[in-house]
Amino acid sequence: MESFLFQATIYLGAAVIAVPIASRLGLGSVLGYLLAGLMIGPVLGLVGSETQDLQHFAEFGVVLMLFLIGLELEPRALWDMRHRLLGLGGLQITLTMGLVTGAVLAVGQPFSVALAIGMMLSLSSTAIVLQTLTEKGLMQTAGGRSSFSVLLSQDIAVIPMLAFLPLLATGTALHHDDTHAAVSLVEGLPGWGVTLVTLGAVATVILAGRYLVRPLFFFIDAARLREMHTAFALLIVVGIAVLMNMVGLSPALGTFLAGVVLANSEFRHELESDIQPFKGLLLGLFFITVGAGINVAGFLENPGQLLALALSLMALKGAVLFLLGRIFGLRGRDQWLFTLGLAQAGEFGFVLVSFSLQQGVIPAVLANEILLVITLSMLLTPLFFIFYTILSKYLVEHRAHMKHDKIDETHRVIIVGIGRFGQVVNRLVRSAGFNTTILDNDLETIRLMRGYGVKSFYGDPTRPDLLNAAGLATARVLVVTVNDTKAATRIVSHARHLRPDLHIVVRARDRAHVYELYKAGANDIVREMFDSSLRAGRYVLENIGLSDFEASEAERMFFKHDRYTIRELAHLWDPNTPVDKNEGYVQRAMELEKDMETALLTQLFTEDPDHEDKSGG
Repeated sequence: MESFLFQATIYLGAAVIAVPIASRLGLGSVLGYLLAGLMIGPVLGLVGSETQDLQHFAEFGVVLMLFLIGLELEPRALWDMRHRLLGLGGLQITLTMGLVTGAVLAVGQPFSVALAIGMMLSLSSTAIVLQTLTEKGLMQTAGGRSSFSVLLSQDIAVIPMLAFLPLLATGTALHHDDTHAAVSLVEGLPGWGVTLVTLGAVATVILAGRYLVRPLFFFIDAARLREMHTAFALLIVVGIAVLMNMVGLSPALGTFLAGVVLANSEFRHELESDIQPFKGLLLGLFFITVGAGINVAGFLENPGQLLALALSLMALKGAVLFLLGRIFGLRGRDQWLFTLGLAQAGEFGFVLVSFSLQQGVIPAVLANEILLVITLSMLLTPLFFIFYTILSKYLVEHRAHMKHDKIDETHRVIIVGIGRFGQVVNRLVRSAGFNTTILDNDLETIRLMRGYGVKSFYGDPTRPDLLNAAGLATARVLVVTVNDTKAATRIVSHARHLRPDLHIVVRARDRAHVYELYKAGANDIVREMFDSSLRAGRYVLENIGLSDFEASEAERMFFKHDRYTIRELAHLWDPNTPVDKNEGYVQRAMELEKDMETALLTQLFTEDPDHEDKSGG
């Protein structure tokens, strides 16, 4: 017990120290976990042989992650993604596997070994890539969505790979001491028998998820105990993991399939909330054990060759990804995100190596080298994401200096930024019969608008010459809806300097941005979430006891008072002082908030003397 607590203290302490430092330096949490493991394992020797056993436990974090991903993907959504799954993902796996197989054949390995290695190295790291994409807010980009499609294809492809590997066995399978061996449903079976049992286990998971879990959930729900929901969610995942282990399959793939089957169920969100806390902690532990398990001694025996192999693998996979990204319409930053993000080998490679070793497909010496190459590629991946960040900034700056479109027509309304916000403004103005001049610095957005017949012009709207070319001197209204708050303020300031009479309508990110735009000279400032939030608040009031008229009046008064508050506080706002440290601002804000509450309650009670709290509280 004391040994366990000591080891837990080491792992948790390393994570608590290394991960925040790595995040602050912009390295990402994944690299922080890996470096923490490297320090406590090979470097300082604080952990030892238990790391390998702990890694098997920590891999359960990947299992939970795949289960949650499956819950987010309904079978219909998978069907809608079939073109990218089979096209983009399928081609990536096939081409990479073919090239790696050819390279291994060229160095003298037999075909069965070469094909097995091709399968192992064609996969990427679902854990690292999805974690990093989520942290950096890149999941919803075109490159992020394409990466997810490929990762999903790879995760699904592991099932036939594991079913096919026993057919490649040419050597003697490894047998472990019977006293430590787990129950196996495939031990001693011929290759075709292993394949049949494996497919049967997958079918069992699908059928159980479809017909058994739902009635069991309602039975558990009758207990009305929160902890029973959590226990049942863990039972589903652990039970599937045990079954997959018994047939030599990856537990993560089994739980992913179960998640997809349960995605349409009415208790999907309940399962997500129960599993989520365990997933984050175990994933972090998994990355630490990967770092702690690096065979530094084996690496130091031939570091140049192993590093060259890892970089060569990433270069080969990157070339395939770059080509496929181009074919499937990815450009610029999205193409580089797709290329650099998926160039590594992944944690499922560990599973395939272990399984191949057990089945006698590859020799032990070669397996150790492959494990080192996979680990090195995973360790290099966060650095590739850092390189992507640098490259992305360069591409943005380079694009800003590209020659903008020649603006051959001008109108009385100029709209700068044609994202979701700007599109709604543009549609309303054009629907009323007024033409607009549209500027944006995103080529994809410009192409999209042109595809709908809306004439738009590419260029950096912060450049004075482009605004002048768009007709700033003769326009009546300038609408600024760009995402970049600093760029929006610069555009407003420049336009106000040149045209004191111009009416400027601008989108603001938050209240602080409102003050900046107010000082820059904007006329109408619209906070991007304010109006929709007001409407939602009105719906709440209508359904908690106020009449439609009372709720509408409350919304109108709140809006009017908020505009007055903004003007009052703008004079006290100091961009160089945090709001909570600005005593004059805080005091006046509290006074105005109290005035608003008093005015609102007075108005409601004046309109309805018999008004009472109808909520029952």
